[in-house]
Amino acid sequence: MSWTNRTELLLGKERLQKLKGSHVLIVGLGGVGASAAEQIARAGVGKMTIVDADVIDVTNINRQLPAMTSTIGKPKAEIVGNRLKDINPELELTILSEYLRDQRMIDVLEQGFDYVVDAIDTLAPKVYLIYHSLQKNIPIISSMGSGGKTDPTLVAIADISKTHHCQLARMVRKRLHKLGVKKGVKAVYSPEEVSKEAIRLEESTNKASNVGTISYMPNVFGCFCASVVVCDLVTSTPLSDRDSE
Repeated sequence: MSWTNRTELLLGKERLQKLKGSHVLIVGLGGVGASAAEQIARAGVGKMTIVDADVIDVTNINRQLPAMTSTIGKPKAEIVGNRLKDINPELELTILSEYLRDQRMIDVLEQGFDYVVDAIDTLAPKVYLIYHSLQKNIPIISSMGSGGKTDPTLVAIADISKTHHCQLARMVRKRLHKLGVKKGVKAVYSPEEVSKEAIRLEESTNKASNVGTISYMPNVFGCFCASVVVCDLVTSTPLSDRDSE
C-alpha cells in the first residue's frame, strides 16, 4: 500500500500525478516556511527546492517544526531537508543553505518552478522574490505577518491589494507599488490587531523589532500557504481566485 493512497482517494490519480510532476520553491524555513514545506511534501509534490541560510536557535523552539533541543545550532535547510526526505525518500530535493538576494535570486528562479512559497521575514528580499516571480510568470503565495496573532479563524487568503490591518502587508504593498505592482500577488494574512506589548524594538542587521509569537499561528499560516499551492496545482480554478469570481 502506498503512503499516497489517502491523497489519491481524495484528489484522484490524475491530480496526484500533477503534484508528483510539480516543482515547488520554498524560501524561508521558519515557522511558516517549514510547515508549508512539510505539508506540500506530504501532499505528494515530487520535486522541491528549499532555501534558508539560518541555523536553529533556542528561541525557535516555541513555533518552528525543525527546532528542538537536539537541533540547536544546526542549519534549518539541512534539518528540514532531512525531515522531508524521511517523509518521502523519492522526493527530488534541492537544499540551498543561503540567503537569496540580487542576481542569485534571479538565477535560482530561472531554474523553473511551478510554484513559489515566500516565507521570508525580511522586507527587501521578500519584495524582490515576489517581484521577480511575477516577472517570470511563476505563481507565488506570500505569507504576511503571523507574529502577534492568536486567532486562527481570522487567517485569510487574498490578493495583496485586498489585505488590511497587517503591517507587513502594508509595507509589502508600498514597495510593490513603487515597482509598478498593485495586484496579482496571493497572500496569507490576518487582520487581527497586534498588541503593542507584544512588540520589542531591536537593533540588528535585518530586523527593527521582534514580535511575540504563539506556537500554532506560524504553522497555520504555513498550512494556508500549502493549501494554495496544492489546490492551484491540481485545479483549473485557483483557490485564491475563487472569492473574486
